[in-house]
Parts: sequence; structure tokens; C-alpha cells
Amino acid sequence: MKKIVLFAMGLVLGGPALAQEKVETTIAADFVNEYIWRGLKLGDVAVQPTFGVGYKGLSLTAWGSYGLSNKDDVKEFDLTLGYAIGGLNIGITDYWFSEGLDPDARYFKYDAHSTNHVFEANIGYDFSRLSGLAIPVVLQWYTNFGGNDGLNKNGRRAYSSYVEASVPFRLATVDWTATVGAVPYATTSYGTNGFAVTNLSLRATKDIRVTDSFSIPVFGQLTGNPCSQKAYLVLGFTLQP
Repeated sequence: MKKIVLFAMGLVLGGPALAQEKVETTIAADFVNEYIWRGLKLGDVAVQPTFGVGYKGLSLTAWGSYGLSNKDDVKEFDLTLGYAIGGLNIGITDYWFSEGLDPDARYFKYDAHSTNHVFEANIGYDFSRLSGLAIPVVLQWYTNFGGNDGLNKNGRRAYSSYVEASVPFRLATVDWTATVGAVPYATTSYGTNGFAVTNLSLRATKDIRVTDSFSIPVFGQLTGNPCSQKAYLVLGFTLQP
């Protein structure tokens, strides 16, 4: 599930990349000491590969998470189709997990009441592209619309949603992102009984130069979840050709 610091979101924040006239390809892998997503812990030490292609704002991204230290960690494989134009981005993600309603963990099992897939739509806007704005805030809204969604207080499909505001900035040669995320209403997917702030995080990224032509981005992230009263410290690095 990652934020999916989606390839599509990268296109939005990349500005001129939106107008690319050739196919762009992303191949990368993150290695993290904990898998933290929207303020929730989903696993321990993990490798998280990404493969994406993009053309003129349209992108298709595959992302996964596979535990390295705990054999019981749930495996994940996500596909995201996104589109970005100007500061606007929209997308649909198909999340698949090795645990869910299907005990056999079949990937091609899509029945509504027996699948391990979750389908989510998102929309967001990068307000830093508006002239005169003092704070370069990026807003994103995500809503589950199908698959193995959580339940609300009445035991019905919750259409689980999550809204997030993030502010990227640069300080002391390091790239930072401050994030506030909340779940607007009750859902078992996030363990909330109503509106709840689930994600307060600060992330720092620094490229470590290995050679003149190759560097390794190293990142650290402090995350607090006021709803669950949990806090996490994540350290990781990215390998990318």
C-alpha cells in the first residue's frame, strides 16, 4: 500500500516531467526496517520493488512488499493506473494481499465476498503550482470502492477513506516532507470509530554519492499515529539504476 509514492505522484511533483514526449521508465527497490503505511504497521524488515512506465502524464506502476525478517509478514502486490496534468492527479489502485477473504490467496480471485484484492480511487492536487501560495501543500484523497474493504459501525461496507496533506521542503541539503493524514469516518480497515488522525510523519531523504554517476538515496521517517497511540522510526534506502 505504500503511499504509493506513486509514480504518478512523482510526475506531479516533477513539474516538467508531465510534458515528456517519450516513455519514461522507473525500476527501483526500497529496503526498510519496518513497513509503515498511513500510520499503520504492516510488516517488519522488507524489500519493496517498483516498476513503472509513464507517457505524457499517464502512468502504470507495479509495487510490492515482501518481508525479509518475518516469514509471517503479509505479501503485497499493487497495480496503479494514474494520470497527472498540471497540479492535478487521479488514479486507481488494485491492492492484492496474501491474506484476506480467500484462504488460498489466489491472485485472479475477484469475487466481491471472497477476494484478497482491494480497489481504491484517489484524487489530489499540488497547490504549490499556484502562484502566490506561501506553503507548497499537496492534498490527496483516497477511497476504497470495491473488493475486501472494511466495515462501518453498522457492519456494512465502509468505503474506507483517507485524506492526507503533505508539505515538501529543503533544509540543510536534505529533502524533507511533513505529512498529516486522517481517516474521515469509522472503518475496520484503519481501526477507527469515526474521524481520526492516523498519520503524523516527518521524512528526510539524502542522496549518498557512491561514484560520480551513482548515488543511493537514504531516508529516515518518524511517524506517530494519535489514534492507535503508536510511534515508529523507519530507516531505509533505495536502489535504482
